[in-house]
Amino acid sequence: MQIYKVGGAVRDRLLGKPVTDIDWVVVGATTEEMLAKGFRPVGADFPVFLHPKSGEEYALARTERKSGRGYGGFTFHASPEVTLEEDLIRRDLTINAMAEDDQQNLTDPYHGQRDLEARLLRHVSPAFAEDPLRVLRVARFAARYSGLGFTVAPETLELMRQLSESGELEALTAERSWKEISRALMEDQPQVFIEVLRECGALKVLMPEVDALFGVPQPEAHHPEIDTGVHTLSVLEQAARHKQPLTVRWACLLHDLGKGLTPEEEWPRHIAHEHKGLKLIKAVNERFKAPKDCQELALLVGEYHTHGHRALELKPSTLLELLQSFDVYRRPHRFEEFIAACEMDARGRKGLEQRSYPQADYLRGAANAARTVAVQPLMEKGFKGPELGEAIKRERLKALKAYKEAASA
Repeated sequence: MQIYKVGGAVRDRLLGKPVTDIDWVVVGATTEEMLAKGFRPVGADFPVFLHPKSGEEYALARTERKSGRGYGGFTFHASPEVTLEEDLIRRDLTINAMAEDDQQNLTDPYHGQRDLEARLLRHVSPAFAEDPLRVLRVARFAARYSGLGFTVAPETLELMRQLSESGELEALTAERSWKEISRALMEDQPQVFIEVLRECGALKVLMPEVDALFGVPQPEAHHPEIDTGVHTLSVLEQAARHKQPLTVRWACLLHDLGKGLTPEEEWPRHIAHEHKGLKLIKAVNERFKAPKDCQELALLVGEYHTHGHRALELKPSTLLELLQSFDVYRRPHRFEEFIAACEMDARGRKGLEQRSYPQADYLRGAANAARTVAVQPLMEKGFKGPELGEAIKRERLKALKAYKEAASA
């Protein structure tokens, strides 16, 4: 029995990056031997075990063969005869197909270290094209390591293009796709993920609504970058730069989908794009079964982001409607995320990345003004039921009028 550290732990150590998760592969062992040593089995499809003390994953060396469509369409074979090199060749990228023994001796049959130095994301073997999930994985690695100068090797990009055209991407489950998308959006350069998907034709298959934004112009006075797709990438870049959570990044990606529906004769204006985009945002949310908080914020940002930008001009009654839509009294955090998404949208414009966004503090102040309205005195006056609701609304409107006047003074 020989045990090797494999994959990301080896790659990140060689890159000088912190190693978080460690995967181990066991060569020359049987399931029975692993159980005898106290390992606990967890793999449903192939033999994976948890170490009795550390809890880390140990997998028996295995080979795989394509047997159906999609990510799950494989049959696996694990036995003591499977070599380390046979196990490594089934991996996606050369930089993920290296192994180390306990003395840090490197096994690198597919030249992963050379590709690390050349800053290349290159597939290990032609079997790469058998797994459509790898299109998303490579784009995610590009987003993670682009800051270090990594690019996708041209021949790998060509295989990704073939996969995108093959219809295999449609076989991916919503859960697997979302796992890769959500992880990619939380990388340092999430816009690179979208760029790579677009370059290989996968964006058109997975998110045609986002792909449709490229080439759609906006008024240059408000958007010096002009292209809506380029703007979307910039907004996503700003969201990562400002360490925004996944909910905000997802909303940033989808906020302008309605502009893809504007007839060419109306360009570069996009009248009512906020409302038109809601059905598209809903479709993308459902396609990937995004978590509820991501879905809700994306729809709210899509509908109200221009309200955010015009906050200082809004009438108190419109401001009140906006606050009610977000339920700021019970869910203040969601309104904070909306403000963050609006600010990222404003900063995601060429040359305006550093411009201040006074709307943020104004909106926070408005929310606080509305929240200060006390309900108990109104109840003591005898208001109840629908009448109480109307009385609270009147008092909140009064508070917002006073707030607006004070802010304008």
